[in-house]
Amino acid sequence: MNFSVSETFPASSQDIYNAWLDGASHSLMTGSNATAGNNVGDSFTSFDEYAWGKNLELVPNEKIVQSWRTTEFSDKEEDSIIEVLFEENGEFTKVIINHSKLPPHGNTYNQGWIDYYFEPMQDYFKLKKP
Repeated sequence: MNFSVSETFPASSQDIYNAWLDGASHSLMTGSNATAGNNVGDSFTSFDEYAWGKNLELVPNEKIVQSWRTTEFSDKEEDSIIEVLFEENGEFTKVIINHSKLPPHGNTYNQGWIDYYFEPMQDYFKLKKP
């Protein structure tokens, strides 16, 4: 199972990319506890360790690819993959999340990205705007 979701934010691709890969900023951006690293192979957690994985590919300000799973995955289910793409246009950046290799129950994460990431990210980046 695969899906894509996207949203445009009032921030540069660099600001969003950096916030995604910094634990303290990621926590503020989503309103939940997170850890992160900004190197390939670094692990991350989000939402109080509800979700976790590793950085697989990083292209600064353009793309983040991570393995991703949650506490809802069974031990027999493989990690899914998220590809986070950044398309900057002036003072705004469109963030596209391509989520692939999901288990059968993975359709629930589609709305989760909107509710738990995109909505709080809008508030976070609007408040950061000078």
